[in-house]
Amino acid sequence: MRAALAASLALALAAALSGPARAGDEDGRLRVIGRAQAETAPDFASVEIGVESRGATPAAALDAASRAARGLIDTARALGVTEADIATASLSLQPATKTVRGPDGSVREQADGYVAGNRVQVRLAEMGRLGELLRRALDSGANRIEGVSFGLRDPGAAQAAVQVAAVKDARAQAERLAEAAGVRLGAALSIESPPRSESRPPMPAPFARAAAPRGRAPVPVEAGSIETSAEVEAVFAIRP
Repeated sequence: MRAALAASLALALAAALSGPARAGDEDGRLRVIGRAQAETAPDFASVEIGVESRGATPAAALDAASRAARGLIDTARALGVTEADIATASLSLQPATKTVRGPDGSVREQADGYVAGNRVQVRLAEMGRLGELLRRALDSGANRIEGVSFGLRDPGAAQAAVQVAAVKDARAQAERLAEAAGVRLGAALSIESPPRSESRPPMPAPFARAAAPRGRAPVPVEAGSIETSAEVEAVFAIRP
């Protein structure tokens, strides 16, 4: 009976060590992979709002785009967005063409004035007013919404928190394995993040894209949450 019980324990321990936690790489050491993840509510929304204008001359097209962009900036400021959170994302001006068909059925491109574009990136801390910002931007002349993304102003703090949790997970694994093996767990000899052989980059922040608004209602946008993950490889000393 004791032999059967010992064999069962050995098989169970071997199965545990075949996964993320592994022992036997070196004598007197236990190597484990600790993992942790957390979901955090974003604390800002970033959106690129733009305008595309046409004109018979380069100046006419650019002036029209500039007036609309100024309206976008003024709208953001009226909602309390600071100067540091408003930036020009892109500015473009190029000739426009249209396709014309000749009497003989041939097709050619013909000059058709100019197209100017101006995109403004706005970072909004009051995410509850994001829909209002988009609605007002359209009223001020915007005709492009490139997308809405959500993020953290201090992502390093969230990453540090999950790294600490991953280290705790690694120690918990090591303690369970050491107890099952009938040995004592010693001090951590090394900790690497990410692990050399099983590294994965942090998961990107999720984002939502705003659909084309209808009517004059605020645009509904949900922020969701941002998942941060970490892995560490820890090596512990073990003693009989």
